[in-house]
Amino acid sequence: MTARILIFRGGWAGHDPVPTSELVAKTLRERGVEVDIQDTQACLLEPDLAERYQVIVPVWTMGEIGKAELQALIAAVQKGVAVGGWHGGAGDAFRQSTQYQFMIGGQWVAHPGGVIDYRVNIVQHDHPILKGLKDFDMHSEQYYMHVDPNSNVLATTTFDARHAEWIDGTVMPVVWTRRYGKGRVFYSSLGHVIADFERTPEVLEITVRGLMWAAGVL
Repeated sequence: MTARILIFRGGWAGHDPVPTSELVAKTLRERGVEVDIQDTQACLLEPDLAERYQVIVPVWTMGEIGKAELQALIAAVQKGVAVGGWHGGAGDAFRQSTQYQFMIGGQWVAHPGGVIDYRVNIVQHDHPILKGLKDFDMHSEQYYMHVDPNSNVLATTTFDARHAEWIDGTVMPVVWTRRYGKGRVFYSSLGHVIADFERTPEVLEITVRGLMWAAGVL
């Protein structure tokens, strides 16, 4: 089966939505996945959305989503289309939409200290998204998120007291999967800017594998 993925991008430019999505799309294509990229939410209103795509990927930090576009996205996922994404493009998109957050399974609320050094710990070593990967270090934003407990956590990070002493020892999900209706959901809080993908190979690998898993081809 040849998978087809739709990336729609926009929102805050500080998360490099264009270069990150171009790199992810390039890598997916190299692995046999078809990828369409749109710079508008109008693509969500296409009548054959659920028939054309196996995965929809929002890369849209902050911003707002139209009511009709949101309902089309939600309906597609509930019918069985997967949704996936990374960092703020998916985990800090459409802040005013609790329905969207319910689907993704989490929402960014803080990154204490800004860009810092931290470690990512693999929880499920045998899951296809993380198989063969080991714990690794990041120099980026360590996302503190409000996370739905009804998710399958694949990797975590542990906060210390350097920038907020009251969260010392908090174990926070970094990568998770879940289900929304009949659709698969994949999310990774990694990938703040294009440099994260380029200097830490695990970031790109987890993202690409996660979207392929969501598409059912991993």
